[in-house]
Amino acid sequence: MKKKVGVLSVLIAALFSLSMLYAQQSPAGVWKTVSDKDGKDTSWVQIWESNGRIHGKILKLLQEPNDGKDSKCDKCKGKLKDQPIVGMTIMWNLKHDSGNTWSGGRIMDPDNGETYRCLVELQESGRKLRVRGFIGISLLGRNQYWYRVK
Repeated sequence: MKKKVGVLSVLIAALFSLSMLYAQQSPAGVWKTVSDKDGKDTSWVQIWESNGRIHGKILKLLQEPNDGKDSKCDKCKGKLKDQPIVGMTIMWNLKHDSGNTWSGGRIMDPDNGETYRCLVELQESGRKLRVRGFIGISLLGRNQYWYRVK
């Protein structure tokens, strides 16, 4: 009986460890974005999952007074033109491919108002996120690296 309880305990511990590993392998959470142009911290973005897709919105702008609450997207187009950047959804509809990658969605850059195809890849055990925005094929784009805050 003791042997069965010991084996059961090991199995429960292993399942718990696997569930914790799986939980860490999601991009859901809060991320600090870093500019690929000058290396400065630029914002905090919250990523969440809804209906099997991930989306992201800006929580605050790190280089702006009042955390950017007064900043408007003057280069955005359509209904986003002159809307507050804080709270704006900038990433949408990425679906899980395999492993640590999500793709098939879009990302909008409030600095220039342009929208790009997007793919993201979790790295460093879920502490770092490679965000690639591109036009056409993935080779024609640029990377940013985001760092998990929460």
